[in-house]
Amino acid sequence: MPDLSAENLRAALSEALPRLQEISESDSLRDRGPGKWTRKEVLGHLIDSAANNHQRFVRAQFTSRLDWPGYEQNKWVSAQKYNERRWADLVALWQLLNLHLAHVMDAIPADCHATPCQIGGENNSPVTLKWLMDDYVVHLRHHLGQIYSK
Repeated sequence: MPDLSAENLRAALSEALPRLQEISESDSLRDRGPGKWTRKEVLGHLIDSAANNHQRFVRAQFTSRLDWPGYEQNKWVSAQKYNERRWADLVALWQLLNLHLAHVMDAIPADCHATPCQIGGENNSPVTLKWLMDDYVVHLRHHLGQIYSK
């Protein structure tokens, strides 16, 4: 039986892909205002998020408690120079990473959903693996909204 988080992720991908493919290379680089990422950088952040959550989702299945560092998102985006990549390549990478992540979500045994996950140090409250999966989709939709906004 497919996991609801995975189904929600696939639905978000199906809705987003045509909209992302309509964005031109020049529009993907357009300045969104002081201190804001370009569309390419926002999508790059979503790629980083997929990569980080892939590790979390897999590793949490093999431990009684996952302790995992956060990541400095601004430094990650800056270091990877997403503005230098082709928009179409970023969209394809984002899509494929997330299709695989949905597959991973479906493969997680239900008895692992309650695994406590401490992300980013002791100052953050632990959450369950299932919460991380659900929140991943919420986070993705939030940032897609930033990409769609003018």
